[in-house]
Order: sequence, then structure tokens, then C-alpha cells
Amino acid sequence: MSSIIPQISVGLSIASILLLIALGLAIIYGTMGVINLAHGEFVMLGAYAVWFLQTFLGIGLIAGLVLVFLLVGFVGWLVELTLIRRLYDRPLDTILATWGVGVILQQAVRLGAGAELRYVKMPDFLVNPVHVMGYEESAYRIFIFVLAVALLLATYFLIFRTEFGLRLRAVTQNRDIARCFGINAARIYSLTFAYGAGLAGVAGALVSPLKSVSPDMGTNYVVDAFMVVVVGGVQSLLGTVASSYLIGQANGVLAFLSNDTMAKAVVFLGMVVLIRLFPQGLFAMRLRRS
Repeated sequence: MSSIIPQISVGLSIASILLLIALGLAIIYGTMGVINLAHGEFVMLGAYAVWFLQTFLGIGLIAGLVLVFLLVGFVGWLVELTLIRRLYDRPLDTILATWGVGVILQQAVRLGAGAELRYVKMPDFLVNPVHVMGYEESAYRIFIFVLAVALLLATYFLIFRTEFGLRLRAVTQNRDIARCFGINAARIYSLTFAYGAGLAGVAGALVSPLKSVSPDMGTNYVVDAFMVVVVGGVQSLLGTVASSYLIGQANGVLAFLSNDTMAKAVVFLGMVVLIRLFPQGLFAMRLRRS
């Protein structure tokens, strides 16, 4: 038991990172129908942004999270404004275009920051472990979990308790009817894409002290995040939370019992079986569309 509990803690931190990445994917795809293959590069940009702020401006990770959210969100807004907006209702073209955006962002970072690995310093007050119920837990992993829960609640409030969320849900159900009621669907799409990109950027910033920062670091995370979205049900926040926890814990425990490679293989196989049994996801939502 003493060895399993730390792995559960690791699984929770993995689940928290996956949740932040998958939330952005779920919101973007659920609202706009866009399969964003550049989402992993938004994670990478968040990691590089916090590295730049820390290295050149002396801004620590915690203080820089808001700036990272705004910077990566702005990049997402530009991508939607200049490219994605012209490809709605053309899913295959969108897949190819976002893949191209991802390649461009990776190469731009390699040219600008170099291809060598970068490292981000963990906040000093989160370095030492804390004692929880008789066990030592990483203070930083607890911080990641708490922040992920806070952002999840903020996202829920934004979607279901604000006027913007009401307009967003209206556009999701029927874009043409929403426009008839004076809702600017293009603006809703832009802000939604920016918000999803910003969440991915925050996830990249949070994972940067735990992993080396590199131009291709977002690829592995976005594969797992896509699995989270598909298994949980594309438009379900509850499904995103549940599948993030499921995949995160499975990765953590299986990696402890065997190794990371075997854990990913077994988790992927399990996801294939789940999708075969539940094609619409575990918590698929039914929306009326006319």
C-alpha cells in the first residue's frame, strides 16, 4: 500500500494535465467541429513561454501562468482568425491545415529557441514534499491537481452560468438559428478557440518543470488527450473529467507495475475496447439539432 499510494498521486497529476489539454480539445471540437492537430503545439508553446519568462524576464512559473494563458490564447485566436474560419464544415481540410500549423510552430520554435532541451525551475516553495494522511506527497503535484480543479470549475461556470456560455451553447446546437437571434457566431468561435488554446498553454507551463521542454513535446500529450475526448464523449465535461482520471491512473499504475512503454500500449488497447463497446463515448451528450 505504501508504494501504491504515491503512484495514485502520480496518476492524479497526469490526469490533471490531461484534463486541461482535453478540456480545450473537447470545447473546440464540441463547439466548432474542428479536429485540431496543432493542439499539442499549443502545449509546447505554453512550456516555451514560461521558460522564456523565467529565463529572460525573471518571472516565475506561478506568476507567469496568466501571461502564458493570454499569450497562447492569442496565438490560438490568430490561427482561428486567419485559417480555421475559412475551413468550417470541411473536416478533412481542417485536419490537414491544423497539422500544417503544428509543423510550422515546431519549426518556428526550433529556429527561434534552438532544438536543444530547455528546463524550467520549479517554484521554491513547492519543491519540498508535504505530509498528507501519513504519506509524503509532492507539493507541486498537489498544486497541479488543485489548479486543474479550479480551471475545470471556471470552465463549467463560463459555459453554464454566463451569457457567453449561453451564446456558445446556442451556436453549438444550431449556428444558423443562433445567428437569427443576433449572436455573432464568428466571434464565439474565435474566443472559444482562444480559450481552448490558452488551457493547453497552461498545461504545457505546468508540465515544464517535470519534463524537458522541447519542440516536439506536445505530440505525446495530445495523443492521450484525444483518447480522453473520444472515450469521455465529445461534448461532456463530466466525461472529460472521468476519462482523464481513468487514463491518468491507468498510466500511473501500469507504469509502476511494468514500464512506460507497456503502460501506454495497454492503455491504448483498453481505449480501443471501450470505443468498440461505447462508440459515442462513456458520457455522450445528445443535442437537438435542426
